[in-house]
Amino acid sequence: MREARSRPVAPPWTLAIAAMLAVQLSNAVSVPVIAQVGPAGTAWLRMCFGAALLWIVARPAIRSLRRRDLPALLALGVVTGFMTTFFLSAVDRIPLGTAVAIEFLGPLTVAGVMSKRRSALVWPAAAFVGVLLLTEPWHGSIDLIGVGFALAAGACWGLYNVLTQHVGDRFAGISGLSLTIPVAAIATLPVGLPQVLGGEFTWWVLPAAAGIALVTPVIAFALEMLALRRMTHTAFGTLLSIEPAFGAVIGFLVLAQTPSVLQLVGVAIVVAAGAAAQRGGRRDALPVTTDVPAATTKESS
Repeated sequence: MREARSRPVAPPWTLAIAAMLAVQLSNAVSVPVIAQVGPAGTAWLRMCFGAALLWIVARPAIRSLRRRDLPALLALGVVTGFMTTFFLSAVDRIPLGTAVAIEFLGPLTVAGVMSKRRSALVWPAAAFVGVLLLTEPWHGSIDLIGVGFALAAGACWGLYNVLTQHVGDRFAGISGLSLTIPVAAIATLPVGLPQVLGGEFTWWVLPAAAGIALVTPVIAFALEMLALRRMTHTAFGTLLSIEPAFGAVIGFLVLAQTPSVLQLVGVAIVVAAGAAAQRGGRRDALPVTTDVPAATTKESS
């Protein structure tokens, strides 16, 4: 009797790489929508369409939620919504690659502060040097507001990584994501809806926002959550350090934003600092502990 062959499983690092590329591509193609309804309006539309799509796909079991699950779900939803809002506000003012590098200071600083080794703080400092090369403040043309938005997005990103891992451990598949994205849409409504109503709304904005939402948050964030369940903290963090480089590449290919040689050096320093910061501190995989049944989701494998 022949043994049944198991389905091939994609390596978890491919999920993380695909998620990062999807996030940066969606941010780049959001630029035309931002021009019509503003960054907050674009982020809010993405969250709204993302919530609708996720509910269709995941069909979360609301009645199975436990009270102790709510704080993490609500916190992750708020952080996700404002991470996107702040970042798109930064992209509206500064190049995509620069915005990603500045934003990356957030999770890198969180990793350094949470590390048991005080020497780990040298890597956020090194990344800061890379950011200085990217922004070139000595030219006097730096957009401080754009940098501020990117830093705010970075703070949210640091919290997002911690909360995503926690929620991903407690919920099967993308059911946790389908519960947090609606919270993100509600949290960003006060800043997003006024920009949509006051912007230059045209017919193509809604289908464009729906298409972008399918990429991010639906596909990209789902891939991130699945990758986090199957990778060590160290491995995922090391891969995450490549994202500033992806931002620079996507900015060049999609938005024709050409970095200088000095700025490319800055990106390289940020990437190297991020990779070096992940040495040590491995994470063991945890079983799903939520009462939400896995059968209610459609998990990729």
